[in-house]
Amino acid sequence: MYNPNKFLRVSQIKLSEKTIELVEKAGKIYWENFDGKTWYGRCIFLSWYCSNATCSFCFRSTDKHKHMHAEDSRRSLASVLLEALFCKIFNWRIEFLTGGYDIIPYDELVEVMKTVSDVYGEKIWLNLGVLNDERLEKCRPYVKGICASMETLNPNLHEKVCPKKPIKPYDEMFSKLKGFKKSAAIIVGLGEQLEDIQYLFDFVEKHELDRITVYALKPVADTPFTEGPEPDDNLSWIASLRIRFPKLEIIAGTNLRRAEEVGYLMKAGANAITKFPATKQFGTKKAKFVEELIKAEKRDFVSNLSVLPNIDWDGEIDKLPIKNELKEEMKKKLVLYLKKFQNPKDIDKNL
Repeated sequence: MYNPNKFLRVSQIKLSEKTIELVEKAGKIYWENFDGKTWYGRCIFLSWYCSNATCSFCFRSTDKHKHMHAEDSRRSLASVLLEALFCKIFNWRIEFLTGGYDIIPYDELVEVMKTVSDVYGEKIWLNLGVLNDERLEKCRPYVKGICASMETLNPNLHEKVCPKKPIKPYDEMFSKLKGFKKSAAIIVGLGEQLEDIQYLFDFVEKHELDRITVYALKPVADTPFTEGPEPDDNLSWIASLRIRFPKLEIIAGTNLRRAEEVGYLMKAGANAITKFPATKQFGTKKAKFVEELIKAEKRDFVSNLSVLPNIDWDGEIDKLPIKNELKEEMKKKLVLYLKKFQNPKDIDKNL
């Protein structure tokens, strides 16, 4: 039987006194500005292909993925729409719709945005690189916010890790972006120093960003990176952001290996988590562990990572304002997902 108290003890991470001071200060500021409502954000990927594929930390830069082609590396629309439906049913927020460069012709991509928005029931966030004015206008009816994956704002480090994805075009896009919310995503663990956070502070202020997503680097085989950041480093970035921007929405990335840090992400002032593999881990001890860590910080966790609702799934699909052929494809794929949800398998025997 799952015993949350047993697993909560696993989360006792050792931090430096300096980090503890930052985290405590940030936590106090969080509660002065927010009501404790916390959620899980789901990034919905459209493809494993990227025509750029030069960001040194990314799985797409490895030899295995460099030889992929856009036409045979994209997900089916039905599987994408199922994820959007899960977000609606499980009260996950769609963090953003994303993928590599040149994954789908843009007019077709707009249709995907529309369909995902229809399934989810509201406008979505988009993270698909730099968009010109024409493309922004085409996606406006279905998109509420644009996220820029900046990775790092230190110009020298950025040029090194993202040689073909310069900062300037994103800076120019945000400088003239009207009618959309604005967000940026950064990664801790690429070789930055904490003082480099000033570059991020400047970017947030310049463009009046609505939110920031902070990922802890997850090392990928065959890239130059072999270790993620220490908890001290990751938490210092999140806490420093909260202290500097009391009302900024901060989304913190986690994964299976770093799940025990989730409680500390809450202490440091994060509003929500993302990157946890919720569909693969739904209902597992690890998913319940994450929920308990969040609730232990007195947060109102509004998302569901562990309890399968007793609903008519086919009926939910039938109600969607999409084409019938898509509904039938979704139903076929749903069977496999529900089988996993009903019989969760714990990967980590310790949790």
